[in-house]
Amino acid sequence: MSTGPRSRVPFKRRRDGNTNYRRRLALVKSGKNRVVIRKSLNNIIVQIVSSNYEGDKTITTAFSRELRDLGWNFHCGNTPSAYLTGYLCGKRAKKIADEFILDIGLQRSIKGGRSYAALKGFVDAGCNINVDESIFPTEERVKGEVISSYYVGLDGTLKEKIFSNYVKNKTDPSKMPGMFEEIKSKIDKL
Repeated sequence: MSTGPRSRVPFKRRRDGNTNYRRRLALVKSGKNRVVIRKSLNNIIVQIVSSNYEGDKTITTAFSRELRDLGWNFHCGNTPSAYLTGYLCGKRAKKIADEFILDIGLQRSIKGGRSYAALKGFVDAGCNINVDESIFPTEERVKGEVISSYYVGLDGTLKEKIFSNYVKNKTDPSKMPGMFEEIKSKIDKL
């Protein structure tokens, strides 16, 4: 930072790399509820947030660990679980408002990534959001067919090495597309 009588200290959240205030102002000015997607290595969080003069208010939330209660035995940070988390939040948000706007924060916008898989689930749940469909991942990635075909193509020792957590928990990654459809139908019944 510069020093001197005319230097300006940026806001703390900007200095820490938490908030891009220019982008946030544009999102708040839209007047629509925001679909906030945050990802970590092991989880995905999808929230519906409304902005008021008093501050932000979280209306509804879907967390990828909630999929465990529905019977999801696979990793909660991969593309299929991101889609299912967005789908779950979309089903809850459909009752709240008609139009939404995407907020991915300071994450990098990667075509076909987990953030856009969650957004695809949100849109497929019946919520209206203005987005280009070309950024969504393919259906094979969303359903987990890519993971299951990769698992089937490996030999025994590599399966145990790469998918060691699934082997330890006696979970078969080749059954991921079937489990995906089962969990999606359970979310529809909620």
